[in-house]
Amino acid sequence: MGCTTILVGRKASYDGSPLVARNEDSSNGEWNPKKIIVVPPADQPRSYTSVIGHLTIELPDDPMRYTAAPNAIPDQGIWGAAGINAANVAMSATETLTTNERVLGADPFVEYRPASGREGAPDYIPEKIGGIGEEDMLTIVLPYIRTAREGVLRLGALLEEHGTYEMNGIAFSDSDEIWWLETVGGHHWIAKRVPDDQYVTMPNQLGIDSFDLDDALGEGREHLASPDLAQFIYENHLDLSLGDTFNPRDAFGSHSDSDHVYNTARAWNMQRVLNPHAEDWDGPSPEHTWASDDLPWGRVPERKLTIEDVKYVLSLHYQGTVYDPYSSIGTEEQRHLLRPIGINRHSQLSILQVRPYKPESSRAIQWVAFASNPFNTLVPIFTNVERTPECLANTTERVSTDSLYWSSRIIAALADAHFNDIIPEIERYQEKTLAAGHALVTQTDNRLSQAALVEVPEDGALREQLADANDDIAEFVRVETDALLGKVLFDASNLMMNRFSRSDF
Repeated sequence: MGCTTILVGRKASYDGSPLVARNEDSSNGEWNPKKIIVVPPADQPRSYTSVIGHLTIELPDDPMRYTAAPNAIPDQGIWGAAGINAANVAMSATETLTTNERVLGADPFVEYRPASGREGAPDYIPEKIGGIGEEDMLTIVLPYIRTAREGVLRLGALLEEHGTYEMNGIAFSDSDEIWWLETVGGHHWIAKRVPDDQYVTMPNQLGIDSFDLDDALGEGREHLASPDLAQFIYENHLDLSLGDTFNPRDAFGSHSDSDHVYNTARAWNMQRVLNPHAEDWDGPSPEHTWASDDLPWGRVPERKLTIEDVKYVLSLHYQGTVYDPYSSIGTEEQRHLLRPIGINRHSQLSILQVRPYKPESSRAIQWVAFASNPFNTLVPIFTNVERTPECLANTTERVSTDSLYWSSRIIAALADAHFNDIIPEIERYQEKTLAAGHALVTQTDNRLSQAALVEVPEDGALREQLADANDDIAEFVRVETDALLGKVLFDASNLMMNRFSRSDF
């Protein structure tokens, strides 16, 4: 599963909020339609069984309400993807990572294996239950945690007990901090607190490039890990560092040729946009290129980063370089050499914002978008609600412009072939809808403050006001999206290959 994540520490963001954002991308050649919902405690399972791993886990009996972005077609499981719970803790799960043979030889994945042969026969091999994975993690963790650190510890304990069948990166945030957890083999994990003044770029690679094992296995101020991680590293000769600083990327990650065109290029693209003056990116001897294995995990940006900056870098397609598939510069081979961030198979984007300067009752906002990011827009929704807007929640397998997911996908498919002709309409739509989103958030904050409803997170009237505000902005975006679809359809129709200039009257 291809995804791209960016994490922005609170001192690096425009308003002091930690920001967690991830493009959830489907596999090549398939779509995973998405919806945005609220899961109330009554709908949260107490006994959970995964579809892929066939694993049953008994869950606590005191779940909190939370938002999620599950698959609209549940045949492969829930895949909750991203959400914020009633305690204003955010979780994004997951960024698929890479690893190496040494790690998997030491701690193999816990993969499901169906039974083989006839039960009772000498050659019968019973079913082997698998571990947990991206399908499961949000559902079995987010409803039960009250801080980002608690999220790391709960997921870490589940990984140690049940194992996993894949390498994943998971982000947790609250109003103060962001933690990033990476799985290591079948049962091990590491986690690092994102520095407040930095942003982190994560393509589909194990990313942490420095780690304090003493802190992780001691006080745990900035690092956490499996209790036996030091022994695991030592016994399996995994530490490749020549100096005193342990580098998990070298120990647990991969540096294959395919990484360079699929993974590292995306981190390079994001960092050269957010730190354009940090180094000579385009000179004859650049410090880093798209094939560099030593791009830093975190950087201090050159200015504070906004919601729009996050959306922009998660829509990148190598603008201004020969690798841009929509550009006329470069060769045909160059334009399709590197995997863009803004790709055709985005399922959804969630930017999770927990605002420390607002009351707990209206602190958290989930900015959501569907389908290919260069062509879509964000809808901000307050998460302390009982329901989400209909156009965000009604996605089904049937293609319908009643669904913002499907409308966004249709617009992208029509606009892609005529990018330079249609992108001005897209940009006007994005500016208008994002401005309306910011305005609606401000208006709602002011209205709640004036109504003195701000200090009671579980007040039903307050939650209904927040839900109504969500409906208002979603309806505005839906109307604007319908209008954009009409314009894009008109322009694309007039640019069809079978057009002819002479017409009859």
